Amino acid sequence: MRKQFERDIVLEKPKDRSFGHFATPVAFSLAKELRKSPMIIAEELSASFGEHPMFSAVESVKGYINFRLSESFLDEYASWAMANEEEFGRTDKDEKILLEFVSANPTGPLHIGHARGAVYGDTLLRLGRRLGYDITAEYYVNDAGNQIDLLGLSIQLEGQSSVLNMEVEWPEKYYRGEYMTALAEDALQRFGSAILTDDARQKELALWAKDRVMELIVEDLAAANIHFDSFVNESSLYSDWDRVMEKMGEGIYSEDGKVWIRSSEHGDEKDRVVVREDERPTYLAGDIVYHNQKFEQGFDHYINIWGADHHGYINRVKAAVEFLGYDSNKLEILLSQMVSLLKDGEPYKMSKRAGNVILMSDIVEEIGSDALRFIFASKKSDTALEFDVEELKKEDSSNPVYYVNYAHARIQTILAKSDLSREQIMAAELKGLNADGDALLFEALLLPEVIDDAFHSRQVQKLTDYLKSLASRLHKFYYDYRILGKEDEAKMLKLFIMVALSLRTFLGSKPESMSEGPTAETFSPISWRF
Repeated sequence: MRKQFERDIVLEKPKDRSFGHFATPVAFSLAKELRKSPMIIAEELSASFGEHPMFSAVESVKGYINFRLSESFLDEYASWAMANEEEFGRTDKDEKILLEFVSANPTGPLHIGHARGAVYGDTLLRLGRRLGYDITAEYYVNDAGNQIDLLGLSIQLEGQSSVLNMEVEWPEKYYRGEYMTALAEDALQRFGSAILTDDARQKELALWAKDRVMELIVEDLAAANIHFDSFVNESSLYSDWDRVMEKMGEGIYSEDGKVWIRSSEHGDEKDRVVVREDERPTYLAGDIVYHNQKFEQGFDHYINIWGADHHGYINRVKAAVEFLGYDSNKLEILLSQMVSLLKDGEPYKMSKRAGNVILMSDIVEEIGSDALRFIFASKKSDTALEFDVEELKKEDSSNPVYYVNYAHARIQTILAKSDLSREQIMAAELKGLNADGDALLFEALLLPEVIDDAFHSRQVQKLTDYLKSLASRLHKFYYDYRILGKEDEAKMLKLFIMVALSLRTFLGSKPESMSEGPTAETFSPISWRF
């Protein structure tokens, strides 16, 4: 009698490749239900596969089931991937996702902390779209509240001091940096000197300036190849507050002249104020209206990427979503930690343009957008990241960006030196590979699983880990085995083309033909696609 179980099967890659390509401990999880030893279950399940063409062997070892893929399957899969490059690693998903990230205040240029969330969000976006999800990238513009008022005041004071050469009394808190001087000069040219001296025009100046700063932010993001589908201004939301407040029902209440949300009923440590005594809404009020607007659009899933300092807002916003009548489980909030930069082992100097932060644009200018994206994606987003910009300028194995590009360049070099045509190479069968060749081919073919795992685990560093591992195997194989002029040259070059495809899927562009590839000694880096 056959019994069926509905469960996810965990597949692992054994560290010792002699055990096979995959292994599963599923027999251990079935032992209690079947009241059998895991060893017996593993033996029975292994025998049930019979002569399956996908596997050359399915064996039980101490309760684990080990799978070795057949040479025919690996060869056919690789040949299909190379003939269908754009389909390799792609799937079709029937799910709409709204992904919100960056959302920096339009009061100054983006700094490296913003860049961490920007790269993380955009990498998730690209991964999801590669997998076939319908994802909209959205930027929530925090253009309301005290920070915008402070922007207008700061520009006026900077303009009076630096542009009009007036004596000013600086407040304890204000925005500073060369970009403020530039904004004051632009305002003077556009509106005349009164805009910098008339307190009554401070709001007008602030509204103009925040739009100019947003233009700078969009330019900085574009320089890192980050683009958004939609922008939502916080200032546009409050006209809908009365309707949303009514929709919240008993989720809000009035006390001490303030309006509160009962967020403590949904995991928050206490209730929170959403409208102050003077009837000014809090930042949380804008978030409530914004999330109501999101959920009214009917997406299947919502992802927010916030800075780690917003951790305390998670339960508050999820409580609001529940009071609005929606399922807060559809809202996923991911956190992005800060970044520390070094230069030659010393703390990186703050930007003169920003006054007291390191700008994203400064780093892009110094190391390039590809290096910035690669390194910012190389560690879990919720852990701190520290790196030395000088390390990313080196052209050796210590620079992971160079190291991966160098692997692709080496493949193009050896292909260009071969006398074999592409047709001759592609006609070869990827069978009879030695252990190192088998490991290299298997890793190259794992690309679809890496993309899927990196997206669904929300751990984009699995991309860079994969690239570094694949590049390392390629470099070692290149050093250990002579290829050109050997009997199995075509087979080895076909293996290299497969590796190049997996590298290129993440890196982006490709040479027009094998003969036009860069040399391993001097090559132009390929753009980082993710």
